Amino acid sequence: MNLLGNLEGVVGGLLLFFAPGFFTSRALFPEWRFRGPAALRRLVETLTLSFVLSVTLTVLVGYLLFAAAPGGFQAYWTDPVLEAALAGVAVVALGAGVLRGAFSRELPVRRDAKPDPGESDAWKVSRELDRLGQEERRLQHALRVSKGSAEEVEVQARLAKLKADTDELRRRREAEYAE
Repeated sequence: MNLLGNLEGVVGGLLLFFAPGFFTSRALFPEWRFRGPAALRRLVETLTLSFVLSVTLTVLVGYLLFAAAPGGFQAYWTDPVLEAALAGVAVVALGAGVLRGAFSRELPVRRDAKPDPGESDAWKVSRELDRLGQEERRLQHALRVSKGSAEEVEVQARLAKLKADTDELRRRREAEYAE
């Protein structure tokens, strides 16, 4: 008999503090996955959001039940209306999550989403800008060392061309984002 009471307590606690919020968060954010380098962070975010959403949904459903009942609403273990309503919310959210692909192996495809501008080769452009910055610092050092020598004009010309290339790359990148 005590085992059944403990089981009821665990199920009730999950319905009050976890399940509705977890399934709702999965339905709202189907692209969140618990794999890869950000898995632990994403798991903590999801668990926290699950708890907060569950408490919020419990308060909201409890208030709606209180307002809808003619003589008021009182939550008793012998009359688990609140738990049944929260189970209904959890089932609806689970269905929405399944439909949105929250529990599939592959990430859900967003049909209306266009790729962010400049997203395709951002890493390549970043590395190129780093390389140009290193080359610019190297040429500035060479210019300081070659003051008054015959190489100075050549180094200045290379530095001017390098700065023009860097500015052109940045200008093109900014134009991509402006579209």
